[in-house]
Amino acid sequence: MGRKLRYLPEEGALVEVTCRTLQGRLLLRPSPELNDIAAGVLGRAQRLYPVDLMAFSPLSTHYHMIVRAESAKRLARFVGYFNSNLAREVSRLTGWTGKIWERRYQAILISNEEEVQVARLRYVLGHGVKENLVAQLRQWPGLHCVRQLADGEPLAGTWFDRTQEYLARRKGEAVDRLRYATPEIVTFSPLPCWKHLSPEAYRQRVANLAVEIEEDAAAARQRTGTEPLGAAAILAQDPTTRPKRLKKSPAPLFHAASKTMRHYFYEGFSWFVVAYRTAAEKLQRRDPDPHFPLGSFPPALPFVGG
Repeated sequence: MGRKLRYLPEEGALVEVTCRTLQGRLLLRPSPELNDIAAGVLGRAQRLYPVDLMAFSPLSTHYHMIVRAESAKRLARFVGYFNSNLAREVSRLTGWTGKIWERRYQAILISNEEEVQVARLRYVLGHGVKENLVAQLRQWPGLHCVRQLADGEPLAGTWFDRTQEYLARRKGEAVDRLRYATPEIVTFSPLPCWKHLSPEAYRQRVANLAVEIEEDAAAARQRTGTEPLGAAAILAQDPTTRPKRLKKSPAPLFHAASKTMRHYFYEGFSWFVVAYRTAAEKLQRRDPDPHFPLGSFPPALPFVGG
């Protein structure tokens, strides 16, 4: 089965990005060291390949983020840098020698409708609580953007230059842990539909969403009589553990509320797919100028920008 074509409208777009670990293993299980490194990798990726980051919530098996990128190439560079560097750090921390990610990241377009943007933010914010891992969002022992979006806490981490560390060791030098370390800061932007709000009003709206999420989860626990796993149990898990069962469902092509917006997205994506496939057929026939559509990644050819 081929990969879905990476597609963003020419003017850029808001997208929900998600990526799952291999076989759903707990390779992203939080720890103080991983939290610091993941924030550092995310901050460096954002600095090198600037995107507007609205939300970021990783669990032990996958992560979700909401970003706005100016092009498919910028999004690919940002996520690719984050995933590849985080994967190497996870391997170093856990001792896992196989690949970390099950497949390439998914990027699902989000429409400009307030209803949809708020719903996706609520979904990403709910991670940790909606899975009944913790009772409150801030109890999640890993990174969770509720602390930045609702509480105004900065998100800082450390980037470790492993190449310089390796070269220094090759020379026989003693390498202190922080010798080639650089602090990095992750910056968050408001949802486009709420960008007119003051910082205080925005934080309050996010805080209200957090309260709703926690209240809904508490009501669900009361109905079922279940208790959350708890932070201590989460931290005690073996990161190489493979869950007995994974909850999987097909990812939608787009997040949109109205028929008009769904038609807009489908029309643009359909045109893009037809143009790409036509160009790919020409390329197979060795056409010197196959004319791949703007914003596409032709096989074995450079990204088509403009």
